[in-house]
Amino acid sequence: MMKSQDIDDLFNFYAKVNPMFYTVECSYSDVKTEQEWNDFYSIDKLAALISVTGFITSQRFKALTPTCPVYLAIHTVQDEHVIFSEEYKQKGGGNFARWQANITDWHRNLYEAQGILPEVSGDQVLLISAAPIPFNQEIIQLNPFHMQAVGLDQSPNYRVVYVLLREQAEQIAKMIDVDLYEPITTQLKNSYSPQLQYEI
Repeated sequence: MMKSQDIDDLFNFYAKVNPMFYTVECSYSDVKTEQEWNDFYSIDKLAALISVTGFITSQRFKALTPTCPVYLAIHTVQDEHVIFSEEYKQKGGGNFARWQANITDWHRNLYEAQGILPEVSGDQVLLISAAPIPFNQEIIQLNPFHMQAVGLDQSPNYRVVYVLLREQAEQIAKMIDVDLYEPITTQLKNSYSPQLQYEI
């Protein structure tokens, strides 16, 4: 098992080599099996994906606003090759197994990233905007994550993501058109990556 300092070193290395954000958005059409599917996704599928070589972090979210897909997963990955690897496919990547027929509004995107998306805690939400928001820096001092699509669906092509306290995000959503997502899992971290041990 890796020590805490080793994990920090690993994450710092990933941040320096410009990782990417792999996003998966969808809704689910069958109310009767939705909870079972969510359990599968949050417990089994997410754990399998984070064990894939090159996956760095994974976290799932549920929409608080009505004009976007209900579910969102954001994975930080080492590079674009990770999601086309045999290991990714063997561990269930790219499909939802027997629940696939109930998946709607499904979008997968690969975005350029600046660093690793932090864990979104229970009192925080993701605010996703089509353009940067001119925050009052004296009130909210946060750096946005600019996301430019470079692979897969590439739709939306550009997004800006903020991690905000729920109250702050809800106030902003009353004034401008944004999407809000609350976390429904903790952020999983892949603390072991054999091909990077020497480089770290």
